[in-house]
Amino acid sequence: QVQLIESGGGLVQAGGSLRLSCAASGRTFRSYTMGWFRQAPGKEREFVAAVSSGLGATNYADSVKGRFTISRDNAKNTIYLQMNSLESEDTAVYYCAASQNWLPNRMLDYNYWGQGTQVTVSS
Repeated sequence: QVQLIESGGGLVQAGGSLRLSCAASGRTFRSYTMGWFRQAPGKEREFVAAVSSGLGATNYADSVKGRFTISRDNAKNTIYLQMNSLESEDTAVYYCAASQNWLPNRMLDYNYWGQGTQVTVSS
C-alpha cells in the first residue's frame, strides 16, 4: 500500500513558476514509477510526466516538454514537479500517482493516487 500526499499548489501569474511535491508512505517507494497527472474543469484527467524507479528515466507530455521537470528523491520518499513558464492552460488539479509499470502514461496503469493539489494560473 502506498499513500500519496501532494502539496505546493497555488495561484501564480502567467509566466511564473511553481514546484509541486508529492510525499509517499511505504518502504517500497523507490520501486515504483511515479507520475503526475492533471485535470482541468470539464476535461478528462491527462498525463503530465513520469519518472521511473532505478535510474530515474523520465517521460513528458508534449504540452509540458521544456517547461516542466519531474524528479524524485528516494531518501525522502518524495517526487517533485518543477513548473516554469506557466500558462493559463496549465490551470488544473494536479495528481500524483504510483505505478508498478515502467513509465506509463495511461491512468489505468497507476495503482495509487493522491488527493490532488490545485494550480491556478492567472493571465
